[in-house]
Amino acid sequence: MPAEQDSKTNILFIMYDQLRFDYLSCAGHPHLETPNFDRVAKRGVRFSNAYVQSPICGASRMCFYTGRYTSSHGAQWNGFPLRVGEQTLGDHLRRQDMSCWLIGKTHMKADADGMARLGLSPDSQIGARQAECGFDPWTRDDGLWGYGPDGFYDEKRSPYNEYLKSKGYPSENPWADFANAGVDEAGDIASGWMFANADKPANIREEDSETPWLTRETINFIEQAEDGWCAHVSFIKPHWPYIVPAPYHDMYGPNHVPAPVRHDAERDDPHPVFGAYMGNKIAQAFQQDEVRQKVIPAYMGLIKQCDDQLGVLLDYLEDSGRLDKTMIVLTSDHGDYLGDHWLGEKDLFHEPSVKVPLIISDPRPESDVSRGTVCDALVESIDLAPTFVEVAGGKVPDHILEGRSLLPWLRGEVPDWRDYAISEFDYSPTPQCVKLGLEPRDARLFMVFDGRYKLMHAEGGFRPMLFDLQTDPEEFHDLAKTGDHQPQIDQMYDYLAQWGRRLAQRVTKSEDDIKAMRGRSLRRGILPFMVDGSEVSAELTEKYNGPAPGNYLKDDTSSGS
Repeated sequence: MPAEQDSKTNILFIMYDQLRFDYLSCAGHPHLETPNFDRVAKRGVRFSNAYVQSPICGASRMCFYTGRYTSSHGAQWNGFPLRVGEQTLGDHLRRQDMSCWLIGKTHMKADADGMARLGLSPDSQIGARQAECGFDPWTRDDGLWGYGPDGFYDEKRSPYNEYLKSKGYPSENPWADFANAGVDEAGDIASGWMFANADKPANIREEDSETPWLTRETINFIEQAEDGWCAHVSFIKPHWPYIVPAPYHDMYGPNHVPAPVRHDAERDDPHPVFGAYMGNKIAQAFQQDEVRQKVIPAYMGLIKQCDDQLGVLLDYLEDSGRLDKTMIVLTSDHGDYLGDHWLGEKDLFHEPSVKVPLIISDPRPESDVSRGTVCDALVESIDLAPTFVEVAGGKVPDHILEGRSLLPWLRGEVPDWRDYAISEFDYSPTPQCVKLGLEPRDARLFMVFDGRYKLMHAEGGFRPMLFDLQTDPEEFHDLAKTGDHQPQIDQMYDYLAQWGRRLAQRVTKSEDDIKAMRGRSLRRGILPFMVDGSEVSAELTEKYNGPAPGNYLKDDTSSGS
């Protein structure tokens, strides 16, 4: 398809925060029906082995947005700024005349020092884009508007809070007091921060809750947009606080809560980092059955609401004639342990945390062959950026983007593909780093997974962890404890070393640029290391041959002696 026609394909890049890969009916969940996720899967490809490059919000998102690993872009924890000059989706797509918009969350912190050093004003177009992770914001709302004795967690403007105030919710912070809180029997606030309240309905009209609000914002954007756009629609849910408005709050109950995927063997001489995480506050909460029995039904209700609102979007696209010219991408920034492996939240590299849903529906006829299929190739989140560049009609700048385009898989091809997936986690700001007595520089973890064996390497002098997902798909038995699997450990370290030798920082010259440079200096008169000039064509030595324009080597007879 010509690049001009490709550039008119729209991209609806939807991210759901903290959505597990297996909490969709198309992925086999036994109770949760998600017909609209399934609807997109039937129109496209579900990638069943998609891994994020860091299992925490901010760092993971910066990988999606830059197409680069965390150790390449450097924003390795929430609140670590993405440095000025790091190229993002917006930079790459605008070169192909595709606009790039944000609707919702990025969790990106601007490099204010870098911007000041370069004299970039946040009020200028380039400064604003640097501060918004390269996007043009339609509406940015990072969705965690906690407030306490020291003020708000996030000091930026909240469009969602402004919306709630305009609808008459009487509060300084209606996000916390209504959208993410219920009402107890005494008429007091039942905050969603407390797991005990997860079974209560949020004290808000369903249509005013976060997910429907952002869905309407998305439709408002599409209504006025000219074709050839990429819209990153980034929902905060089903991320905690785990509380959802009626009717979703009681659609599921304890009978829909699966048994936790965990084993006593995991607590027998655990890896020190794993042990530290099993002992933290969130893990201890999710080790309690009563917590899981309240939280997981609320989590499922939040996902069901997300699915219903996805249906609203899909119906709008279909009714407005846009569905057949819009690529739809559904994914998440990481998963949620929900008590599996004795853990809560995310952070480590077990499947519930580091593996994410990824469904892509490409409307173009080249992808007809793959509709409704499942691809089990090892996919990384950084693969979306080069995919989008190709959809926009561009050539992937593979000296910058470290992922690989997924278009061959969508077209039914079997490309030469990666042998392993990588993820990284910098836990230097956490209590676990302090508990283990580590310096921040040593609080780093690396995962390498080849489709069967998964190795976790920990800096700081710790042993690795190793799992065989073929014989132990639940990842219960750490084979590195036994000393019997050294060949497999060695192989995984070979992969990690190979990845570590990647060319990550030569981003100002492409391979084509370098090839074009070869020999250019010869044509500009730089001719070193020749014996007599016959080594090159006469054209190149023409300026250096012929009569001398003057001779200053003759005796100067006028000077006398």
